[in-house]
Parts: sequence; C-alpha cells; structure tokens
Amino acid sequence: MLFLFFAGILAVVSCGDEGAKPVAVLDETPWRGWNKYQIKLEDSLARYGRELIEHTARYLGPKGSVAAISNGMNCQNCHLDGGTLPWANNYSAVVSTFPKFRDRSGTLETIPKRVNDCFERSLNGKALDTSSLEMRAIVAYLHWIGDDIAKGQKPKGSGIMELPFLDRAADPVNGKAVYIAKCQVCHGADGQGQQAADGIEYTYPPLWGQHSYNTGAGLFRLSRFAGYVKASMPFGVADYLNPQLTDEEAWDLAAFVNAQPRPKKDLSADWPDISKKPLDHPFGPYADGFSEAQHKYGPFKPIQDARKQKTVEKKGQDF
Repeated sequence: MLFLFFAGILAVVSCGDEGAKPVAVLDETPWRGWNKYQIKLEDSLARYGRELIEHTARYLGPKGSVAAISNGMNCQNCHLDGGTLPWANNYSAVVSTFPKFRDRSGTLETIPKRVNDCFERSLNGKALDTSSLEMRAIVAYLHWIGDDIAKGQKPKGSGIMELPFLDRAADPVNGKAVYIAKCQVCHGADGQGQQAADGIEYTYPPLWGQHSYNTGAGLFRLSRFAGYVKASMPFGVADYLNPQLTDEEAWDLAAFVNAQPRPKKDLSADWPDISKKPLDHPFGPYADGFSEAQHKYGPFKPIQDARKQKTVEKKGQDF
C-alpha cells in the first residue's frame, strides 16, 4: 500500500517561487496534499517527519534503527502517499481540528496523543516519547501538510469516505470472495502481506495476524475499512474517481477482513460515555439495546433510526 500514483484533480494553484507550496483552493475540489518534494531542504524536521510516515518500520519497527516499538507496518500503509490523497485516510484536518475533545478517550487530545493512538493501535506498538525527535518531526510534517487549512475546517476529501449503510448485515462469506478476487494477489491468501526484500518493511501490509492492526484501530470498524477500500483499493488501480469496488463489496470485504484473527487491545478505558460509541463500534456494552453482532456487522440503519428517535424524545422532554 505504498507510493500510490494519483491522477485526479489537484486542489492547488502553483506559486512562482521554486520549492514553495502551492496555495490551497478549498472549493468543491477534493483536498490534495502537497508533494513531499516541495518540502524545503532547510525544513529538515518536516522532511524527517515525512520519512517517518513513509518508512516507519525502518526507524521504529521490529528492526528499527531508532527503537523497536511497532509491528513493522508503515504509517503510509494506512495514510496513502504520506497522508495526502483524497479520502485515503489523509492528514488534511489534523492541525485544523486538534486539540479537540474525543469521545473515545473522554479527554481533550493533542496531536501527539493522536499520533500515539496510531502507534498503539494501528501499529500495535508502544507510544513514542512526546519530546523525542521523531514525535517532533511527525508533528512538524503534519503542520506542513495542514497549516493552510483554517482552524476548525475539514476540507472536502478529508479522512475516509462515508458509505451509505446496507439494508442488511455485511457478509464475511461474500467478503471472502471479494478478497480472493481483488486483494489476495497483493496481501496473500493468508492475509500476511508481502515483505520487502530488505525484510524490514512491507511492500503490501498484513491485513490480519500478529503483525497487523489490533482490535482498537480505527480500521477495525467496518465503516472505516469499507470507506477506505472503496476510495483507495486495489492499490495502484483505484482512487475516489475510479473506484473498483461496489459499496456492497466494500462492506462485505470489511466484514471478512475484520473477522480474521489479530492482536487484541485493552479497550476498557475507551468510550467512558457508552452512549457516544459509534454505530459500528464492535464491542459492548451499549446504551441502545442492540446486540454486539449487529453493532459489528449491521444492519446499522435500525441502530441509527433508534438513536435519532431517542434524541427527538429527549429534546421533547427537555422542551
């Protein structure tokens, strides 16, 4: 999942100065981040940050040159092209929206806290020292990417695509057929990905097993995985302008992949207010009376409708 070529519309206008960033055009054109070669040579901290995003395992993986604190995946395995592509889990709104209160932790979170969430969940590892050169470099790169976005703004194309809910539960059996037809060639029949020749990084990352993301990662929620693959996979072929999966295929694929074994994360401190859990958070308890299985696989619309009705009733009582 590395070095995706994107041939869509760029939301930029060129500047005259060599090495300068273009000026963002935040209209109806989906956001596209700056090319890494536009980071000025003297901006060494942001350049190192981009290097860490692209090649996390070289520095912080099991055979990392700095520390061995993660599972061997790179940040870029989930944030394509350094977090710059539309609806490919990009970084456009990180700086503009943090610090912010997050219901998952029930606290006001900083950018370093959010970065460490990824290390502890998606990379199934340990938190970085927030004062370390590596953390400061990653934060500097995120600022380089997102400083042009107005505070509080989330441009079109930020994050992950939201797909319409199915009118049925997502089906892992159907998803397995999708996986075999469209994913297995890169990620392997066993889902363990393909390691690069250096034995340090993955050319294609593992989608399950001990070296993949754990049960606390965002992609373990079906809506996040389905929206991600809809806009981005198969790698090198699909983008948001040229999706290769139907919505049903994306949901079913998410159900299949996330039904496979992976590392478990202690989530006992997550969602201190259980009423704030997302519709597709796969672990109880819940405040809405629906089962854990339905929260994991759907159908999600009945849960959504019940929550809306409860909100309407509460507003009526308050009035």
